[in-house]
Amino acid sequence: MARSAMRWRRGQSSELRAVKCQSTRALVTTMNGVIEALHIYDDSRNSILSHTYTGRPLSAAHLLPLYLEHPAPRPNLIYLPNTNPPTLVFSLTHANLLFLITTSTEIEPLLVFEFLHRVIDAFEDFLGAPILAVKIENNYDVVAQLLTEMCDAGTISTTEPNALREIVEQEGWVDKFLGGLSLPGKSPLSTNFSNSSAPSLISSNTPGLPWRRANVKHTSNEMYADIVETLSVTLAPSGRPLAAFANGTIAFTSKVSGVPDILLTLTSPSGKHNLNGIMELPVFHPCVRLNRWNERPGELSFIPPDGRFILAGYEVDLLPFTSGKSGSLNSNNLKLPVNMEVKTGLGSTGSDFEVRLHVNKVPGAPSPASSGLGRGGGSGRLGGGPHPGSPGAPLVDDLNVVIPLPADVRNLSEIRPSRGDASFNPGERVLEWNISAKELSGGTSYFGLRCTVVGPLVDDDEEDLDPTGFGFGTDYSFNEPYQSVPVAKSTQQKESTSDDKDVKKIAQNKILMPTSASVSFSVKGWLASGLRVESIMVDPRKSRGLGETIKPYKGVKYLTVSKGGVEIRC
Repeated sequence: MARSAMRWRRGQSSELRAVKCQSTRALVTTMNGVIEALHIYDDSRNSILSHTYTGRPLSAAHLLPLYLEHPAPRPNLIYLPNTNPPTLVFSLTHANLLFLITTSTEIEPLLVFEFLHRVIDAFEDFLGAPILAVKIENNYDVVAQLLTEMCDAGTISTTEPNALREIVEQEGWVDKFLGGLSLPGKSPLSTNFSNSSAPSLISSNTPGLPWRRANVKHTSNEMYADIVETLSVTLAPSGRPLAAFANGTIAFTSKVSGVPDILLTLTSPSGKHNLNGIMELPVFHPCVRLNRWNERPGELSFIPPDGRFILAGYEVDLLPFTSGKSGSLNSNNLKLPVNMEVKTGLGSTGSDFEVRLHVNKVPGAPSPASSGLGRGGGSGRLGGGPHPGSPGAPLVDDLNVVIPLPADVRNLSEIRPSRGDASFNPGERVLEWNISAKELSGGTSYFGLRCTVVGPLVDDDEEDLDPTGFGFGTDYSFNEPYQSVPVAKSTQQKESTSDDKDVKKIAQNKILMPTSASVSFSVKGWLASGLRVESIMVDPRKSRGLGETIKPYKGVKYLTVSKGGVEIRC
């Protein structure tokens, strides 16, 4: 849920946000668009749920053929001009389920897609992930309540998960067990505990925060911060970086009783004063106080929702010579945990290519034990030294290389990896090379893979022959000299003929060489941007419901992921 909640708020001042809110209201008022209906189809494209909000929209059976008649890949927004009235169809596919929203009025598209994402998040929260058709059919009472509360007569209303938990009644396993039995004491039990006491507690102690539940109680008070960065790097054949970005996400888990007021402080290798130049395009959860961030970059002050949510997101340009940053144009400025090099056209006929990997030792960060951060925060083991995967000892894992090959490649006759397992898929023309974590931790830093490509069945020698077998088109004229040719001269002719054949084979194999290769990996305990959590503090003066003697456990984890994001051109 939190991944979609962060899209609603950008890092701007309160005055600019107020102007933006006013313009958004004016835009919605001008468009006057409403959501008319939501239809959900299973993986066989059978309608499993249709919820009408207003008007007389297209039925699920009438809408699906109109949607499927558009050729794939279908856009997420389709206009149907031939319906009465003309209809806009918003689509989203999740877990093999197709979600379609219809409206016959002008509406902001991003608003509808945001609503779709929040509906999916609410289903996962109440029904469990992944969302299956059988879950929706068996819990239609909960699904109907969610859809009714999230959108009122076509206008989006309550979408925060904690607010929905207070409104939507979800039957527990005890109620389901008693519901199947005819017990005389069932009705008074339900009346005493569900209808009388719960509303009084909610109405008296509900905080004025739509993203946090009331009466939050936890026996073990703890807070976790997980920072995940996804790399997207493009390298030239020489290894020179062409583009390098890291998209970061700060996921926060709060299991603290009452209403805590938390201050999370970020820092960078160059200090907090340079965070604005590192964290570009920041987005925040609505609980973050933007004025505090604008006045003091790096300080996130907020009252968190209960549970796990996305606190912030950002983008980092890893090349120092772009965006007006100081630095020189040098590939050494970009520090990657894995360097890759591809050599093509090897061998006597140019039919071999080689991939070389160099796994760099990622330097560990100093232990942040002084700030009281655990959970991978650099605490030492009993045997001494930091734990693998912590900031003190980053760990490279899940190393995988994918090499797409041209369509003319029929097979790979030889695949020789120095470590790991390599396999070629002839159908998709993709070569995959996996290196396990055990081999990565063995102390070897250089890995190699050499392959030999096999082209089409027809080669140059077969093309010179007559395909009919009747001798048509063959020149039988005799133009050789009558005198005998010296042995040395004939040997020289044979060598020149073989050299010509090698040149032809090299030219043929050149088009069979790969043009790019991508590597995937994960590094636990290290971030490409160098960002760090300096401290996580709970303000006892502003917090409510948390005793002064209670000190929540705090933990931080860092993870850098590259799902084929580091690509080198050959």
